[in-house]
Amino acid sequence: MLHILHAADLHLDAPFAALTAEQARQRRSEQRLLLDALADTAIERGADLVVLAGDLLDSGQTYRETAQALAAALGRIPAPVVIAPGNHDFYGPGSLYTAPIWPKNVLIFREGSIQTVELPHMTLYGAAFTGPFRDGSPLAGFRAPDTGKPSVMVLHGDVEGTGRYGSIPRTDIAGSGLTYLALGHVHGCSGLQKEGCTYWAYPGCTEGRGFDELGDKGALWVTIAEDNTVTAQFLPLCSRRYEIIECDLTGKDHNQAVVAALTQGSRENVCRLVLTGEAAGLDLPALLQAAAPLRWAVTIRDHTRVPQDLWGREGENSLTGLFLREMRRRIEASEGEERAILEKAVRFGLTALENGEDTP
Repeated sequence: MLHILHAADLHLDAPFAALTAEQARQRRSEQRLLLDALADTAIERGADLVVLAGDLLDSGQTYRETAQALAAALGRIPAPVVIAPGNHDFYGPGSLYTAPIWPKNVLIFREGSIQTVELPHMTLYGAAFTGPFRDGSPLAGFRAPDTGKPSVMVLHGDVEGTGRYGSIPRTDIAGSGLTYLALGHVHGCSGLQKEGCTYWAYPGCTEGRGFDELGDKGALWVTIAEDNTVTAQFLPLCSRRYEIIECDLTGKDHNQAVVAALTQGSRENVCRLVLTGEAAGLDLPALLQAAAPLRWAVTIRDHTRVPQDLWGREGENSLTGLFLREMRRRIEASEGEERAILEKAVRFGLTALENGEDTP
């Protein structure tokens, strides 16, 4: 029985541009701490192999302390560690993968063509991105010979993809003869899949970096049984989670509703609070001030609607009535995103008008 820790898409030293400069700095520091969590997991669970399927780095700019932390963490693992560089951290002149920092237990694939490494209990295959793009399937025409040992391949690629990131047809996986294909590139955990006799999976990214990467993130603990049956368990490793919470303000005190919506869940998370329902006179700075202590970072999106009873004033002989009649005309002639913008304009306009107006 073989145990493999499979991770990918760490995107170390990501800019975290949506956060403040200090928050971004802290998140990069937390990414480095994740490396120790990854190493500790491999050690405590007794991994026979650790595979890192590309995009360990976010770009060509890597901080010195990140490189040191990465090499030190991987060097602590008493098992082979295999890296297949991806499109963000492709292998080439001047890349971190050419630096003399890597421990002896770390194997880095450096060629675009598939390479073979014989280990005592398995045959290992892999390839690297050698530029920011890769056209065609890295598995095209490949068939692993039957050596009597499990065959494992680590690749960065896009199953059924249509872009230039190593698109891999499912038929290539089915015809590969592999026992397990460890993939990186897709940031959501795929769960264990199977094409033909070959099992494959994406573990997803190890840390969310935005609101398109919600919930738990981590790695896969993959077990290959003696009959080549494969199982996989998802292991959450992230220190913070991105979450989107909706808050219906209809008929409610705005501040109380926001606080109630954020009472549940971890204060350590990064949150986008989406305000919905009917509401008028929103004080967004005040609501953000009420929400801020309840999450490590929080932003607010206003998706509320104009209360229906306010439209009853459009017949008034007043500036408010004139404004509402004109906005009603524009809204009825609009659709989609433009309609949502006009709805928001009605709310802001009414708030401004109600600060004081004279009836003509």
